[in-house]
Amino acid sequence: MSQNHNKIVFLDRDGVINEFPGDGNYVTRVKDFHFIPGALEALKRLTDNGYTIFVVSNQAGVGKGVYSQDKLKRITRKMMDGVKKAGARIQKVYYCTHRSDAGCDCRKPEIGSVKKALSLVNKPKSFAKKTYFVGDTKTDIEAGKKAGCQTIFVLSGRETREHIRRKWNVKPDYIVSDLKAATKIIIDENSRHSHLRGRGASKSR
Repeated sequence: MSQNHNKIVFLDRDGVINEFPGDGNYVTRVKDFHFIPGALEALKRLTDNGYTIFVVSNQAGVGKGVYSQDKLKRITRKMMDGVKKAGARIQKVYYCTHRSDAGCDCRKPEIGSVKKALSLVNKPKSFAKKTYFVGDTKTDIEAGKKAGCQTIFVLSGRETREHIRRKWNVKPDYIVSDLKAATKIIIDENSRHSHLRGRGASKSR
């Protein structure tokens, strides 16, 4: 499966790839990590279409002492094993394990992890405007917007359309049911833009 680093997707983890554990909770045990139905299929489709996939996730439970760094590594290993068995590939997982009061630049909505990911594949920060950021919270969409990505909000996790309507000062570019639906948008949009470029038309929205 070849990858094209000109096609990049950033994904949150909880509520996008695996089932959201509930408000105030974290996935603290391997047995509590469950893929959302259709997520593995979506990851495989992205991989098969040449997308480089990065996971960018806040996991402050480590910094709070709720679970250990070792537990997080084991949970990640389960995720990566499941992804590999499905025929998909995640290029790298970036976690921020700091508490919210730590002031780090890797905790979303800050974009330190996005910058690191782009640097890993030798892309400038400005390249983010050609990428997608998929998440289930305001923080994810804020991070995506701050980085310059196209943003897709999925309804499979923590927040709802009502949160967007009542509490958000940012708006996602798309709202869909889950990662499978987000993947369809990403691939369809890329195909459309490729077709337009092939005809000599400029990219527009």
